[in-house]
Amino acid sequence: GTTFLELTSQDTILAFLPPFHSFGLSVTGILPILLGMRMVFHPDPTDASTLAAKLKAYEVTLLIGTPTFLSHILDKASKTTLDKLRLIISGAEKCPPTVFKLAHKVAPHAKLLEGYGITECSPVVAVNPPHLQKKESVGKPLPGVDVLIIDIETDRILKTNETGMLYLSGPTIFNGYLGEEENNPFKIINNRNWYITGDLVMQDEDEFIFFKGRLKRFIKFGGEMISLPALEEVFSSAFPADENGPMVAVEDIEKENRKHVYLFNRNPMEISEANRLLQEAGFRGIMRIDKIILVDEIPVLGTGKTN
Repeated sequence: GTTFLELTSQDTILAFLPPFHSFGLSVTGILPILLGMRMVFHPDPTDASTLAAKLKAYEVTLLIGTPTFLSHILDKASKTTLDKLRLIISGAEKCPPTVFKLAHKVAPHAKLLEGYGITECSPVVAVNPPHLQKKESVGKPLPGVDVLIIDIETDRILKTNETGMLYLSGPTIFNGYLGEEENNPFKIINNRNWYITGDLVMQDEDEFIFFKGRLKRFIKFGGEMISLPALEEVFSSAFPADENGPMVAVEDIEKENRKHVYLFNRNPMEISEANRLLQEAGFRGIMRIDKIILVDEIPVLGTGKTN
């Protein structure tokens, strides 16, 4: 994976992600040690102004994190120019266009590469290589990571450009959960053990993967698959996150055997207004909000992802 990303022992990495999750432990902990890279530590990923100052002071070349943390750090660094920064790698959630714009302004020589990973896959599955990126894609699988895309209705192996469930196999894939024999996340296909990720993806003719969402975050309604993240994106574009975290979240809640789509919002809003925004974005019919709940804050995980 190091040649794939063109990393060398000459790089300096900002290691600020906590080691209690696999991204922090392996990517900003073990990887630089194995490569003999300089590491600049900071214990608090939310301390954006100190992190921005360290990027400049230690001439960091490699910044890896979640879009939430990256946007705060780059925003705090926006009065300076980070000439030495050459790679910014974003993972764990979709990287918004605002982060790409910020990166371009603050670090003119850096490439912002979007990737995709899963804790169970140690954790990087795919990333855009520095010499060739595709907009909207999460990149190509790392060397050694094999991919199958399976139709969720028929279980057949899909072809290029078809969306289905991502199955993975390879040396970086874990081999099971402790003490959970009945919950088997694997399936044997063509005499090989494949991990069922729970994620829907599409792969193009150049092997680039396009993330379509977690199956858990789709609801089936009237025979149609509704993507909650797609609905959420409409609202998070209209109401971007601020220093107190996300403004909005969309979740489904089951009541009387029917799925209802709830919008959790830190701003008061009428349902008619919410559904007008969805319609303007091209969502029709059943793709609508049933209820709005006003909240003081939207809870986030340690990685900055909405919880």
